Amino acid sequence: MATSSEPVDDPAVRTGDTGSDRIRRGGRGMDTIRRLPATLLFSLVVLAVFLAAVALGSVLIPQDPFEQDLLNRNVPPSLEHLAGTDNFGRDVLARLLYGAKLTLMVGLGGVVSALVFGAVLGLTALAVGQWLSVPVYGLIDFIRALPDVLLALILIVALGPAISSVMIALGIAFAPFFAYVARAAWMREMAADYITVARTFGAGRLRILYRHALPNIIGAVITLVAVILPRCIVTESVLSFLGLGVSPDTPTWGRMIADGTPLFERAPHAVLIPVLALSTLTLALALLGNHLRARVDPLRADERRRKTDR
Repeated sequence: MATSSEPVDDPAVRTGDTGSDRIRRGGRGMDTIRRLPATLLFSLVVLAVFLAAVALGSVLIPQDPFEQDLLNRNVPPSLEHLAGTDNFGRDVLARLLYGAKLTLMVGLGGVVSALVFGAVLGLTALAVGQWLSVPVYGLIDFIRALPDVLLALILIVALGPAISSVMIALGIAFAPFFAYVARAAWMREMAADYITVARTFGAGRLRILYRHALPNIIGAVITLVAVILPRCIVTESVLSFLGLGVSPDTPTWGRMIADGTPLFERAPHAVLIPVLALSTLTLALALLGNHLRARVDPLRADERRRKTDR
């Protein structure tokens, strides 16, 4: 019998990759996952479930979050309504998933606004000079002196109840955190040798900021995003609970808690389920933010190196 002398086009043969090598790499991947801190693994799992629910919520739960069924009010969890219904017969799980999109959108919008109002404006003022940085940081100090929720309440009353108003209010309320972190990082970088060299070659302050210092500052600022995001989500829920968040017919988590509280004894699921979702999400984001800060923050990195040297 004649045999073919043509080479076999097998990726494993070309690369020298055998089945045992693939199994070994898979085992190393599992070892890497097992070595992750339990808090980080918990955060990643919760965020993955949350994002999947936001993306596939309308596919998994066909009920309309706005549809009322007055004949099935305050129904406990069942096969037809996995999380029960509220006082107007609306499906709690459908409203929870719909509110998750708004919660994420408002939280991220508030963080981005705070990043712009605090870090971007603060760094630009510091780079321009004292004639701008002094009044800007004076205003930031005044904002920081006010409680976050109270300031957000005042701004929403002034701007009117809308999603954009909530984002702007959260951005202004949390802008001082980004401004202070940006100023601390700016002062640290200004004392570095490479900044002195850049000045020697005639680089201006704005060029030094955006060309040299910003790449070393951005890590601390981005880490703060993960720390402030859960606070924005909780503050938005508090505003919605007080009736000053988005429009009253919008099913945010805070609004769901406020609507279900008067009837807690008859339908505790209408309150406990959004409370549990809000608590789990904010805890996961807070743990992730603490982990990122511990890994990225230069001060904590120096502390870890000193402990390692000992």
